[in-house]
Amino acid sequence: MATSEDLVADGAGPGPAARGRPPVLRGQGPAVAVVAAGGVLGATARYGAGLLWPTGPSAFPWTTLLVNVVGCAVIGVFLVVITEGRPVHPLVRPFFGTGVLGGFTTFSTYAVDFRRLVAEGRPGPAAGYLALTLLAALAAVWTAAAVTRGLLRRAGVRA
Repeated sequence: MATSEDLVADGAGPGPAARGRPPVLRGQGPAVAVVAAGGVLGATARYGAGLLWPTGPSAFPWTTLLVNVVGCAVIGVFLVVITEGRPVHPLVRPFFGTGVLGGFTTFSTYAVDFRRLVAEGRPGPAAGYLALTLLAALAAVWTAAAVTRGLLRRAGVRA
């Protein structure tokens, strides 16, 4: 079987610009694995929230709003703790920040919920949901980060 080096030598491989470039995923296996594992946990938690607090098909999507705001608050705490608190393993951020919280928050469902409200002829609630989610999510991440930063300072924790 021909290797990529053989193909390059034969002139059938990548062009000159690609020859010096390492393969895209080289060394990324652990990060991809922890993001995937974290995503499973986050998506499972989000699904559980939907089971605990179901929203009817024509109801206002309170559960999605709450999940997104809580997830944003947690990311505010998490990022301050790992960047301004004590050092953590390099895979903690992709596992928890990208995987768990990326799987938990559900801005794609936010878009679907908005579209559903508009399609049902409810532009007022749709616009309210659009604005409330955006403002509440931004306020949650900012407030959680500020409070966490203050608590770390008060405790004398420095990176």
